[in-house]
Amino acid sequence: MQRPSNQLFDTYFTARDMREVFCDQGRVQAMLDFEAALARAEARVGLIPQTAVAPIEAACRAEHYDFFVLGEAIAIAGNSAIPLVKALGKQIASQDVEAERYVHLGATSQDVMDTGLVLQLRSALLLIEAQLERLGEILAIQAQRYVATPLAGRTWLQHATPVTLGMKIAGWLGAVTRSRQRLQELKPRLLVLQFGGASGTLAALGEQAMPIAVALAQELQLALPEQPWHTQRDRLVEFGSVLGLIAGSLGKLGRDISLLMQTEAAEVFEPAAPGKGGSSTMPHKRNPVGAAVLIGAATRVPGLLATLFSAMPQEHERSLGLWHAEWETLPDICCLVSGALQQALLVTEGLEVDVERMAKNLDLTQGLVLAEAVSIVLAQRVGRDAAHHLLEHCCKRAVAEQRHLRAVLGDEPQVTTYLSADELDHLLDPAHYLGQAHTWVERAVAEHFALNA
Repeated sequence: MQRPSNQLFDTYFTARDMREVFCDQGRVQAMLDFEAALARAEARVGLIPQTAVAPIEAACRAEHYDFFVLGEAIAIAGNSAIPLVKALGKQIASQDVEAERYVHLGATSQDVMDTGLVLQLRSALLLIEAQLERLGEILAIQAQRYVATPLAGRTWLQHATPVTLGMKIAGWLGAVTRSRQRLQELKPRLLVLQFGGASGTLAALGEQAMPIAVALAQELQLALPEQPWHTQRDRLVEFGSVLGLIAGSLGKLGRDISLLMQTEAAEVFEPAAPGKGGSSTMPHKRNPVGAAVLIGAATRVPGLLATLFSAMPQEHERSLGLWHAEWETLPDICCLVSGALQQALLVTEGLEVDVERMAKNLDLTQGLVLAEAVSIVLAQRVGRDAAHHLLEHCCKRAVAEQRHLRAVLGDEPQVTTYLSADELDHLLDPAHYLGQAHTWVERAVAEHFALNA
């Protein structure tokens, strides 16, 4: 019988290596890694015989287990650890009956699942950090490449004063850098062992509980927290929140690019490729399919993150339902963010820029976007209020007469008395009104490289 799958959209929305972390094999192997490490730790302190370790380790390989059968059993058992531990015991007993007695000793199902999840999250973190670092490198290069390339600044979706494409890219870069910093800061809180037994006391292990906990943390290369965190879920929610920030920042990047790709703007484009961004009916279309993933992830992740926050007030020492609500939520967030990062890398590295179209678009308002530049200089000679009203009047004339602002200003004696033709030409050149755009790029790039040092 062919087993059902749900892979049609996976390649589009999820990076393959992240899916490998959170596929059935990845989940099962992480839990088995906990069980193998527990056996080694308990043998180290003398709780179980050293001879039991090898048979347990040999059985802790995910390929020995039928995930479909495990899934059917989970529907009855209520979590994934119970049927897995049973299957593990049978696998060991088939080779060494004595060793089977020492499987899962002193642990509870949530210890297996939570620590297994942390092991998966450690792998996920490495992948996300590598993607973010690479994205930062690309954005730093692109920001420097276009540091002095003017384009229309847009506020409330209307043309404002000029900015540079490098400055806009540097804004994306700064968000990436801050997300990398956040991930570094949360690692000591996230990458910790979960080991508390039935109610968090480890009473079943008696005086050997703490030595075993220390040894287990060492075996898994995780930190030992101040106590088990079965119903204290802030660690996971913090990580989910940072992933939410990453998704939102990538969504911003995707939104900017999709707007710049609009026919009316046509300034910046995703890289072209055969069959990419086409339409089933319109041969001319070039849709921003990469940006769509970024925006889609930024739209979906907040709802998943809300689930994590909603699941925080868990009951007493072990939760009913709220813990269960987390199981697929954080992995889904990781997968969505990895897919968005994958698309962001493709989009930004091959970014196509039409500098001539940017210059043409800057002139769509016929100089109006540089009225501020003229007003500021004129204010120093005739006063701020007078300069503002004079420029406002000239702008209205330019619109009404459908003339360039430079021509209108050149005809206005109250302007030409104080500003020469050369000064007006200079003030109405977008390249001369970019403010600190160059500095912002330098600072964003410097912060990126400082983080890599």
